[in-house]
Amino acid sequence: MRWIMIALASCLAVAGCVGGTSMAERQDEDVQSSLQYDDVPCDQLLAQRNQLAQQNNLPVTAKPSFSNPAMGFGPFTPDMRSKASRDSNRASGEIDAMNRSIDRRDCGKPKKKETFGLPGSKPS
Repeated sequence: MRWIMIALASCLAVAGCVGGTSMAERQDEDVQSSLQYDDVPCDQLLAQRNQLAQQNNLPVTAKPSFSNPAMGFGPFTPDMRSKASRDSNRASGEIDAMNRSIDRRDCGKPKKKETFGLPGSKPS
């Protein structure tokens, strides 16, 4: 039994370390920086996010999900997800990055009129 556990651990280590195919590495790749979307005009970014969500049957509030592999085996667990699941998680990461850029820039919210007056006075 002991040798079986050693052999299993060795197989997991080899499977996870070959060519960046571990579950942890691929899930980390799904998280994207929102800074790449800061140069995209708000209306175009909102349309792009909505289209990506619709194409992948995801809500516009999608966030990447992470599985919880056995303690200590994350970097060694091979990615066994289907292509559809990997594509969906990648799209979720893009949508989340777009949403962070949208929130930071207040896209889609009406601009507030600034009123200038004396402190304590009510605008008329």
